[in-house]
Amino acid sequence: MKPKDRDFVETMEGHLFCVVGYLHPPDGYTAYLKYVPAPVGKWGRGKTRYTRALPFYHVSQVENTYRYLRENYPKYLYDCPVRGITVSFVPKPSVRRYYGCRKALNDIMSRGPRDPLEERLLGLAGLISDESGVRGLGVTGSILTGIHNPDFSDMDLTVYGAGPSRRLRDAMLRLIDEGDTVRPPTRQEIDAWCHERAEKFPLSVDELMRVAETRWNYGYYMGTYFSVHPTRLDGEITEVYGDNTYRRAGEVSGSATVSNASESMFLPAVYRIEDAKLPGGDEVERLVSYEGLYGGVFAEGERVEFKGKLELVEGKNPSHQVVVGGAGSPAGYMRWV
Repeated sequence: MKPKDRDFVETMEGHLFCVVGYLHPPDGYTAYLKYVPAPVGKWGRGKTRYTRALPFYHVSQVENTYRYLRENYPKYLYDCPVRGITVSFVPKPSVRRYYGCRKALNDIMSRGPRDPLEERLLGLAGLISDESGVRGLGVTGSILTGIHNPDFSDMDLTVYGAGPSRRLRDAMLRLIDEGDTVRPPTRQEIDAWCHERAEKFPLSVDELMRVAETRWNYGYYMGTYFSVHPTRLDGEITEVYGDNTYRRAGEVSGSATVSNASESMFLPAVYRIEDAKLPGGDEVERLVSYEGLYGGVFAEGERVEFKGKLELVEGKNPSHQVVVGGAGSPAGYMRWV
């Protein structure tokens, strides 16, 4: 099994890193620091307590964890020769345990729930599996690593493969429309979400409201907030580390038409584009977002304005792409024209 986005690794020191994306050196895992052992913390397992190193997912917050690692655990920072940037990285010899999302949910199903949150998780997974016909879901986040708190923790599911993800999306939309067991966020909750995000992202409240209207993978089940995250299958991970190299060529802004959004549900979200208009005249084939906010938002045929880092891709698939939400581009964005 190849490493999957949203799996976790635990280091020998007890730090919990979340695996990100699918481009990993053969001797370790590209991952960001999520939970840190602490004397006092809201999360815990046995006698070990944890605090969150990442309050919310945003490139600026990920880069804050780099400062912590640089001062305390520099071995978990890696000057990546393929991407040409510094990333957080866990070498395999430093891994105490690898947490796979699918195995974790299967284990909970096999042994039975140990607390009310795990019981609700099994209910939700069973409901959307039955409605969609999709099996083999996974669980990520604090439940995956066993540090969840039933009083406040969310439920974060994973679904594998583009086809199953689309079927599950359609099922989720039906369940939300019926409103019996799964409910969407209320208008007040959406409004609060938009205002909160407007303080962190370069989008207006109205633009974020439109983003919120496209989101199918968030809701409430039995009063508990949950999310669902599409993840690539092994056969959909076609690039091997070293096939290509990526070099930053400065910050750019422009607009383009989305020609193919079939890979936009994953992280990173990939939008193939055409008619890209850049000040320098460079031809760009893809918009790539590491910021989940833009995943699965834009449809084919829609015109998108963007700002991000221009990357030159050299190797098996030479091309140009613009990266939003990656390291060094906290002001990047995508919005409708």
